[in-house]
Amino acid sequence: MRILPTEAGSFPEIRHNEYMILRPVDPSRALPLTDRGAKAPKGLPNGEALKGLLNAQLERLTELQAAFYADKRHALLVVLQGRDASGKDGTIRTVFGACNPQGCQISGFKAPTDLELSHDFLWRVHQVVPPKGMIGIFNRSHYEDVLVVRVKELVPRKVWSKRYRQINDFEEMLSENGVVILKFFLHISRQEQREQFLERLTDPTKNWKFRAGDLDDRALWGDYTRAYRDALRKCSTKGAPWYLVPSDHRTARNYLVTRVINETLERLKPEYPRAPKEILALTSQLQR
Repeated sequence: MRILPTEAGSFPEIRHNEYMILRPVDPSRALPLTDRGAKAPKGLPNGEALKGLLNAQLERLTELQAAFYADKRHALLVVLQGRDASGKDGTIRTVFGACNPQGCQISGFKAPTDLELSHDFLWRVHQVVPPKGMIGIFNRSHYEDVLVVRVKELVPRKVWSKRYRQINDFEEMLSENGVVILKFFLHISRQEQREQFLERLTDPTKNWKFRAGDLDDRALWGDYTRAYRDALRKCSTKGAPWYLVPSDHRTARNYLVTRVINETLERLKPEYPRAPKEILALTSQLQR
């Protein structure tokens, strides 16, 4: 049985409000990454109306992911990158909270271990690429090796500058082998990051995970902006596009990400596999 699009009227914004759809980063166009770009798109509704749109998309994701898990023709890899406090954890909780946990795997990438450093930079990443039927979520990713590694000069320029091509080749290989890739840069403004940091520091349920290094990274805002801009433009490809997600508004961020995922899954047309005849024949035994 194929999962069909929802009935007309379920998502009315899809038919008329194209400004609500994120477009992949175009490598040929400038990408300023200004604070203005972190604000929710003007066309989005506010308050309960936006929450209603998000809930409808989350319900649709539940349906699509169930069929995707059963179908097993593809894997879906979702990469989440962003500055500290941009909402990577919150996006995972809200968006993928709509999915069956059996069909999802979440991988986080911290500083590499000695073993990982003894291999190429993609080695640890390839090991956790999701298998077919699964949605894999990367909380940070292999892009750290052209971001923090570049900004903090952990390797020479002649090393990290080759990694854009290596990443593109790696992602192209995954795409050609059934892995659908979506990459989201959660873009927040400097002011919003400041407010999020203050909220964390005053909240005892959050301040335990605050690092002094977070402020060091904030001091390098301009350097990170240049590194993010290059990563997004050099590595946004047809098979592995980058999406710039305005993330100052949490509900808008979650809606925009969920919608891209849903439209991607709908294009894949996931189907529940047909049960074998011998299994279907068991129905008659139960009806006796």
